Amino acid sequence: MKLSEQTKSLSHLQALEGRDWVLIDAAGVPLGRLASRAAGILRGKHLPQFTPNQDAGGFVVVINAERVRLTGSKADQKVYHRHSEYPGGIRSVSAGQLLLSRPERLVEMAVKGMLPRNRLGRRLATKLKVYRGADHPHTAQQPQPVSV
Repeated sequence: MKLSEQTKSLSHLQALEGRDWVLIDAAGVPLGRLASRAAGILRGKHLPQFTPNQDAGGFVVVINAERVRLTGSKADQKVYHRHSEYPGGIRSVSAGQLLLSRPERLVEMAVKGMLPRNRLGRRLATKLKVYRGADHPHTAQQPQPVSV
């Protein structure tokens, strides 16, 4: 990818050219390390042409989300809350329960928490694909495996 001679910033079309697909195996990997690596790839921080206001990163496919590791006592003590906006409508679930019932959601929430809180971050979050087991429907994109 060649930047134009007049400017050192990345244009939108140049950013779209450099997108690649990355495969991360979550088996036995701590959740925080996995999430920070995936968020960095989604933003494109590993690329020399990184621009904070551009979507220059690649797509991330995470497999084996059910085998991600929660270190310490996070399985019992880390609690996720959501509220229905009605009185008394708070719902809480521990990270261990979420790992058993919906491990994809646990990984998505961890990665999304490390992305910017604006419309760029919401667009970046759509490039994250998380799957419970080892099978995924993105073999045609030939994702390159990355170690965490």
